[in-house]
Amino acid sequence: MANTLFDLSDRVSVVSGAARGMGRSTSLALADAGSHLVLVDRDGDGLTETAEMIAERGRRCLPVTMDVSDGSRVCELYEQVDEEFGRVDFVANIAGEGMIVDPLDLTEDQLIQVFKNLVIGRYLSCREAGRRMLAAGRGSIVNIGSLASITALGRSHVSYSMAMGAVVQMTRELSTEWSGHGVRVNAILPAQVINPGLQERIDADPALKDRFLSGIPSGRMGVPEDIQGLMVLLASDASSWITGALIPMDGGNLAMNAGGTPGWTTGVKPSE
Repeated sequence: MANTLFDLSDRVSVVSGAARGMGRSTSLALADAGSHLVLVDRDGDGLTETAEMIAERGRRCLPVTMDVSDGSRVCELYEQVDEEFGRVDFVANIAGEGMIVDPLDLTEDQLIQVFKNLVIGRYLSCREAGRRMLAAGRGSIVNIGSLASITALGRSHVSYSMAMGAVVQMTRELSTEWSGHGVRVNAILPAQVINPGLQERIDADPALKDRFLSGIPSGRMGVPEDIQGLMVLLASDASSWITGALIPMDGGNLAMNAGGTPGWTTGVKPSE
């Protein structure tokens, strides 16, 4: 008998940030598990590439080029989902940018923009998906937060950390409101996952990578593919009693004491 625990056949998933990185990896994993996809990103070229990969897997795909910080477009997105699919089963809110600005220089406009990017766009997506999922009596939503949601990073990340803290509390509140009606809401909190922006920062300051690695017991940076199994789990019936959870995806970063020493630095090489 086939194992259907992680089967997403004929379900419909909305993934923001789908043009590259964790959004693309999430989209491909969901498609491999059987889901049809609504792909969202402001990078039209990258979105087209992801859509072609989804089509090769035999899944229906609706690419939508838009900026998640535009609230009216988020609402329009779900109207498009209604027209194209008539249902939504899973949402992965991944897209959104922060700013690195010294707390003494951070302006009100910059802070508002970060919250529009990371909090308001996610909330509106949750609200619109929630309305449809509650009517159906089932559904799952995942918000991407950060270790900065629950710990401080320093390095001028104050606006990013404030916003990601709000994402975590939003996740908990919506889970509490909706879980009794069949709709689950969880958050994934990544540490440093390689993406073009992070790679540019490392290229400009090579010492930055070693600083990151000193806090990651697994001995390597994250890669976008690390999120795939976790997303399929949370989209599927295999996680039917997991809700309101904050799940670190961090190579052991959060578990290690600030003064701890990763084992791989003492002579044991990390696995590649």
